[in-house]
Amino acid sequence: MKHLARIPVIPLALIVAAAGSLVISCTSDGKDGSSTERVTQLPQPEDVLSPELLLPLRQAQNLHHIADVQLQNGKLGEATEAVRRILSLRFPAGAPEGEDVILDARARLARMLVTQGKLAEALQVVDEGIKSASRDSFFLSNVNTARGEVLEALAVTLDDTDKAAADKHREDAIRARMRSIAIDNALLDQLEGK
Repeated sequence: MKHLARIPVIPLALIVAAAGSLVISCTSDGKDGSSTERVTQLPQPEDVLSPELLLPLRQAQNLHHIADVQLQNGKLGEATEAVRRILSLRFPAGAPEGEDVILDARARLARMLVTQGKLAEALQVVDEGIKSASRDSFFLSNVNTARGEVLEALAVTLDDTDKAAADKHREDAIRARMRSIAIDNALLDQLEGK
């Protein structure tokens, strides 16, 4: 059970930090009405995260911590249920932070299900996340990577009984990982202003 504690999780602090991160904006210099692009802008009072967002973010953080403790105690089932509860948290409609938290939980849950041999359920968890995503993000990339891991595990289970199906799962796993790479490259291009 010791290896289960190493299941990667994006710390919730990273999500909150991203929400308050640097903002690119256009402002008027006031003289001739022309716009100047600012690289950074200090958060304004209206940019502060609302309690409707902060409360489920905090709940997700606590549920991830509970899962970590349960894993340390060798209670994989209880840890899995703690992560599963994150999927039902209510975030404000359209909140990208909420989407990110749910996608992060889906990737972690799928990996936990793989360790339990629940491969069909793991595939369903990641596929629902991919289908529900509204935008490309690091977290969607991570779900695609997890999808590749699930498909590779499925392929292993079929190696001795259905080689053609195993090969197809491996091809699909490669496609999932290539989708993850494509998302990462697009995000890097955005960061570099391309």
